[in-house]
Amino acid sequence: MLESIYIDHLEHNVWFTQLPVLFKDFIVNSAVQLHFDKEQTIFHSGDVFNGIYAVLEGAVRLGYIDIHGKAAVAAIVEPIMWFGEISLVDAKPRSHDAIATQKSLILHIPSTALQLLLQQHPVFWYHIAQLTSQKLRFAFLELISIQTQNISQRLAQRLLFILNGYGNHLSIEKNVIHLSQEQLAQMLTCSRQTINQELQALEQQNILRLSFKKIEILNLAELHRIAHAFPEF
Repeated sequence: MLESIYIDHLEHNVWFTQLPVLFKDFIVNSAVQLHFDKEQTIFHSGDVFNGIYAVLEGAVRLGYIDIHGKAAVAAIVEPIMWFGEISLVDAKPRSHDAIATQKSLILHIPSTALQLLLQQHPVFWYHIAQLTSQKLRFAFLELISIQTQNISQRLAQRLLFILNGYGNHLSIEKNVIHLSQEQLAQMLTCSRQTINQELQALEQQNILRLSFKKIEILNLAELHRIAHAFPEF
């Protein structure tokens, strides 16, 4: 049984708020709370599907590490965000790694219980599709951004995505992003030096404030303007 404080937290998640009461009750009663240490693996690319997850406390890095040890970071998942549902839809192994970036409390809905629910209530597949489509939408937006925007706009857009939990949050309630410049550079497939220069420029304009592995947004409206301005190449 999920603790009441975390049920309240889940109500700030866009996907959870629109679920039918029966589905919500299933999550509250079937989910397991798991503790992970910093850099502990939740699942690896290639693993068999074992359920879906949500971050209750802490943060999780979604990405991939190749045989040479080079890391590719797709997203940093924070409260309250869901992940791991792709393999539920296509019945294929995990497409990426999920690793805790700090001590984290993770909500886990086991595969067996979830599959049974979907067999009994096939209409609930619609809500799983919504969860998957949410990520697909942001993936397409990022692909379009790569082709049509300069690095300043791409950075501003990614910072907004992170603040909004990639569409998971009902509204942007916090203005601090806990992320290293190296991780941000990996997300945007550019050098750390480039990201540092761009962040420094934004700091000089009082749009944000930098500190160790932390970015504080000071002017959300201006960041939004940069992200959606006509690009100047």
